[in-house]
Order: sequence, then structure tokens, then C-alpha cells
Amino acid sequence: MTVKTKATTTRRGAMRTLAGGAAAAASLPLWARYTHAQSAAPIRIGFQQHRTGIGAAYGRWYGRATDAAVALINEGGGINGRPLEIVAEDDGTDPKRGAEVVEKFATQHNCDIGFGTLFSHVVIGSAPRAGELKLPYFVVSEGHHVASGMLNRYTLQPGITDVKSQVQAMAPYVANTLGKKVTMVFPDFAFGHDHRDYFTAAIQAQGGQVLEHIAIPPTETSFTKYFPKIPRDTEVLYHVMVGPAVLTFVKELGEFFGPSAPALFGFIDSLEAVDIASPGLEFLEGTYFWEGNPRYAQADQTSHDKAYREAVGVDENGASVSDPKDVSTYAHMFGCWETLFTVKAGMETAGYRGPQDRPALIEAIEAMTDMPLSDEHPQGAKRFNGRTHQVFGHQYISRVENGKLVVQHTTSIEDTLYPDEVDYTTQPL
Repeated sequence: MTVKTKATTTRRGAMRTLAGGAAAAASLPLWARYTHAQSAAPIRIGFQQHRTGIGAAYGRWYGRATDAAVALINEGGGINGRPLEIVAEDDGTDPKRGAEVVEKFATQHNCDIGFGTLFSHVVIGSAPRAGELKLPYFVVSEGHHVASGMLNRYTLQPGITDVKSQVQAMAPYVANTLGKKVTMVFPDFAFGHDHRDYFTAAIQAQGGQVLEHIAIPPTETSFTKYFPKIPRDTEVLYHVMVGPAVLTFVKELGEFFGPSAPALFGFIDSLEAVDIASPGLEFLEGTYFWEGNPRYAQADQTSHDKAYREAVGVDENGASVSDPKDVSTYAHMFGCWETLFTVKAGMETAGYRGPQDRPALIEAIEAMTDMPLSDEHPQGAKRFNGRTHQVFGHQYISRVENGKLVVQHTTSIEDTLYPDEVDYTTQPL
């Protein structure tokens, strides 16, 4: 049973329904929306964006989700009566540049927080500097580095679940539905290593085994040379690839196997920003994917998902409303939206006025627990663990049917939980 803390209750009371709050505030002239604040100066959010490098497709859509959330928050009167301002810096999807960007947020741009980082090696390279500068650093990454205790009290992941919880929840379905002899193909950096380590353990717990681990450099442009390493008795090929060459990866996978492929279970990372209807991907029909948020609007679509799609400019197929060929990173980018609304709740609970209140903001976030399904959390209900700074939520397994992803199974939050590995609240602020 989850105990709802006082801070959680206060948070919910502070957050108005988005539609109602935005509508009421929109009836006021712009100058009047912020006149009740102690300061009209904007709250500055440093957006660490992968504009270039292997994370560029994610960075572009993370930017769209961020801009949409900020616009809605500002239409509703901002945070504590102050507007939000995004200060974006390109980190090139590079750890060294990531740390430099964090430094700029704190020392040059006078940002209140840092936000938005996705690729795990960039998070790992940037978070130590955020901790040294005492800059609250909200990552949207999925890596287990936060909850493992590798980082610091100033680094939090309250808007997206981590790989360990995802694969733990997926493994029973894979073992019981597709097979127990698995070969894994993954990128050779921290995110891929999380998959390697935690799925291997999770499938073993289901009586299965991983026959082969095939690590591929994330900058690789052709993959055929790796496929002969897949053992012949493989029942399930588990794939999770990232970067600009993912379309090449899935096409070459189909060309290599033809009609004799083992069962395929992929993380949607292998197809993020890629149209499933692309020529050469017909072989994916009937295969399975993990999705952090279902790309295609489902038959039981919630009003919250519909409102979120409309705000970000995404159609029912997960593509831009202005260009059906511009496919979003829908399984991940909701994390930016949800993180910003969590920051809003934390700042309102803490009575945030400026950098002097950063410790109070951290403590307010740490005190959160349940996050109900809502316009603020359109992906699904979540549960935040303030000790580990990690959120837990539902996972989705989808099957390609008639060229679209159709959800077959939704896990419970309980399926994703694991014992704490750290208690950041014991570290000094």
C-alpha cells in the first residue's frame, strides 16, 4: 500500500486541472497573468537538448514536447505566478559537451534547474557537475544510473521509467509467449549495457537464458556482419538499437533472416522516429515491441492522451500533424511533458522563489508518491520513489498488426518495482 504523504496531497491541491486553469488564465491579458507573483522574472529552465549527434531525432521531439508543456503552463499562469523560459543548449549527444552545457546553465544563463537529457552516457557525464554546482538536474533518460546510486541527490528522474523496471516487467511475457532461448542485440554503451545486464537476469528468473550478447557501436551504419553471430537455436531475438541508422538496422535484419526469423521482440527504440510502413519493413508484421507510450492511438485511448497529442502536434499514427512522414519519438518524449509538470508541482509545494530554494524543491519532489493518470501524466499513473529519485509506471507490449502497433499487454506498476539500491535523501543538500 502506498502512503500518500502530506507533500503529495499538497501537490495535488496546488495543481489545477490543465484545461480549466489554462482557460481561466487565457481570459486575462498577458500582463495580468503574472501580477500576483512576488517577482515577474521568468523561471529559467536549462534544456540540455540533443540537437546534433546520434540523439538528434529524440532531441527534436523532446523539444516539441517541452515547448508544448511550457506553453500550456504559461497559459495557466506559469509557476507561482511566474512564466517559464526555456534556455536550450545543444550537447551534441556527447558526455563532455554535456558537462559543459550544465556549467553554462548554472554560471552563464542563471538557470533555476537543468532538464531534458536523454542518452545515458551524456547523463553520466553531466550529472556530477550538476551535483557540484547544486543545480537540480531532471533527466529524461530511462537508464538505471539514477536509481542505482551512481549519481547524486541533485539528479532526479521523475518523468520516465528506467530500463531495469521495464525489462523486469517484460520478461515474463517474452518467456511465456515467445520463447526462452534469447539472443540480445544492443548498443555498446551504458543504455545497452543496462539492457544486457537486467534483461539477462530477468529472463533467467523466468527459466530462460540468453545464448549470446551482441554489442554494436552506437555509431555503426551497417549491421549485416553482426547477424551471423546469432546462434541457430535462438527462439527470440531481442533488439534495442538507437541512433540515425535504426532504419538500416531493421531493414538488414529482415534481409538477413527472410521468412525464417526467430520470434522478434524489440524495444521501440529500434523504430523511434521511423515509419513502420517504410519499404523493407514488411517482415515486422506479427512481431512485438515494448513501448513506453503507445505510438498509435488505441481503441481505448484516454482523453488525456488525446489532449497531449493535440498539444504537441501529433496525429493518431504518432506522426506530426503537419507532415505524416515526420514520425515522433512518442515512446519517450512524454517524459519531458510529465517532468515539467512534476517540476511545477514541486516548485508550488516548495514556494520556489529562486536558487536559494533549490534544496526545498528537491525535498518537495522527494516527498511525492502517487501521480494519477491525468493531463499532466498522460502516459499513465506513476509512483515516485523519493529515496531512489526514480519513477515507476506501466509498460506496454505491442504487436505489429496491419502495419500498426496494437497494444497486447499492459503491465502493472507493481510488476516494475525492485528493491532500493540507494537512499539519496541521506546525502546532504
